[in-house]
Amino acid sequence: MIKIDNVKKVYTDEVEIGPLNIEIPNAGLTSLIGPNGAGKSTTLLMIGRLLDMNEGKIKVANMDVSETKSEDLAKVLTILRQENHFVTRLTIRQLAGFGRFPYSKGRLTKEDEAIISKYINFLGLTNLENRYLDELSGGQRQRAYVAMVLCQETEYILLDEPLNNLDVASSVQMMEHLRYAANEFGRTIVTVLHDINFAARYSDRICAMKDGRIVTFGTVEEVMDSKVLTDIFETKIEVIDGPHGPVAIY
Repeated sequence: MIKIDNVKKVYTDEVEIGPLNIEIPNAGLTSLIGPNGAGKSTTLLMIGRLLDMNEGKIKVANMDVSETKSEDLAKVLTILRQENHFVTRLTIRQLAGFGRFPYSKGRLTKEDEAIISKYINFLGLTNLENRYLDELSGGQRQRAYVAMVLCQETEYILLDEPLNNLDVASSVQMMEHLRYAANEFGRTIVTVLHDINFAARYSDRICAMKDGRIVTFGTVEEVMDSKVLTDIFETKIEVIDGPHGPVAIY
């Protein structure tokens, strides 16, 4: 479980996030949605200990993220930020290998190599594994980064806008991979998404945020409500029943 208890991040006297209180259960896919500036990425970065909080406490698998040793936390929790600044002259396989660092410390074993191959194959990248990152399409590159994250084999995975700069087809492919990873590998995935309908289609739970606060958290059916979404995004949104569940119409 991820437990956020009275967490607050203060930027200025006028801008702050929180206090945040939420418990995200194990397994499945939880999406954070809301307008720009709602605090979605800030919340994710605080969970992943990439951003300090001013108040409160965050626990992941009952481990206090502020106090746990990095080498121990890295075997439980991994995070992929929007901005990836790896040297482009890395191959997909080399990039994925970074995910094994908490275990191998840079000296890959046969077991590490097997795990790397497993997730490269899972993401449909086997035929491309020796390609350099700067030779890939945006969708292929994003899958390579997700392969690196999965190779770390943590129970908890945090993804900050994994669909950023992807076209519709690549976005669908990415969400299907994440959905499968949650189901088949038993991972707890928390992701920031801008598209309400991608969140509704692939998530188990949705956390909706606005103005640095959590407005509502629940199942897709609970959150996908016309009035709730209209209030959060401050624009008319109608929710209808679609073939795969509720759909938001702008």
